[in-house]
Amino acid sequence: MKILVIGDPHGYSKYKKSILKQADVILITGDLGKVDLARKWFFDNLKRKAKGLEELEKDAKYIKTVDTEVHNSTIEILNKLRKFAPVYTIQGNVGITTLKQVRRDKKEYGIKINYTLGMINNMKNIFLVKNRLRKINNLRVGFLEYFVDTSWVNEFKPKDFKKEMKKAKNETSKAKKVLKKFKKIDILVCHQPPYGILDKVSNKYDPPKKWIGKHAGSKVILEYTKKKQPRYVFCGHIHEAKGKKKIGKTEVYNVGHSGDYILLDID
Repeated sequence: MKILVIGDPHGYSKYKKSILKQADVILITGDLGKVDLARKWFFDNLKRKAKGLEELEKDAKYIKTVDTEVHNSTIEILNKLRKFAPVYTIQGNVGITTLKQVRRDKKEYGIKINYTLGMINNMKNIFLVKNRLRKINNLRVGFLEYFVDTSWVNEFKPKDFKKEMKKAKNETSKAKKVLKKFKKIDILVCHQPPYGILDKVSNKYDPPKKWIGKHAGSKVILEYTKKKQPRYVFCGHIHEAKGKKKIGKTEVYNVGHSGDYILLDID
């Protein structure tokens, strides 16, 4: 079976038909939508903090513009890919709008944003898998959506450390329970890499200086991979760390982003 693994697309949809036609199954490591506007706002605020300036506040115009960019690019790429093969994807740290978010933004900002999750759930040949095991042909594939690992909070030490650590402890505990249910699998599809493996932040995308050289991967994923040794781990998230490494017998691929992919023939 030929599996096309697509790294975080971030709105990129210009994959060659000659590649897509070869795929029996398409796996995506999350972050479907384009987030140029949201990323600029986030990093601008980090720089403002460093200079002691007030943060830029979100308003209705910002929320609507960002939602439109993410939603339209997400639906565009899925509509293209699903014509060629079944598509299995996870949630990355780029959000897919839920009904709860639609209602919240309506109440807070007085605007109607796109219900992206509802549209995806009604698309044929698209499977947004939330922390579940799927059997695809004869392969057991575990899908673990993005979560904030306590190792990230300890490594990056965000300003609101206690609040972020409390949130991370809950999410990390949940991720451990999910992985425990997977037991023995052939493939793990996750968003962030295992800690220390293809996860180092560089200066390539102009992050805060204090981030450079730090590991943004997950110790929970690392521990699971070491113990259970799936045949493959496919991830993304840290774009500059694209590549392949091994953890024991497991082949770990940080597949990259925005047009990056690998095509593997797996029995």
